[in-house]
Amino acid sequence: MKPVQYFSDEYLKQCRNATPEQVLVFLENYRLMQTHNDKSKLISIKIPESLLQAFRTQCELQGLKYQTQIKQLMYEWLTNKPSD
Repeated sequence: MKPVQYFSDEYLKQCRNATPEQVLVFLENYRLMQTHNDKSKLISIKIPESLLQAFRTQCELQGLKYQTQIKQLMYEWLTNKPSD
């Protein structure tokens, strides 16, 4: 049985105000997550508090979840080949 996800009123209001570009980013991220059927692994990592706070603040300003953004950056880093 799949779990049911509930959304807060605040989150639903934010979604209603999403730009078409934000919707496309969300859909693409969702598609990428569905194509990677790997189970998630809880990890522990030390990050300077100031760096983490700045990253979380930047994500919040852009309406992004910071952990999702970290995973996205990791995925992009792995899939982008450096230009020589």
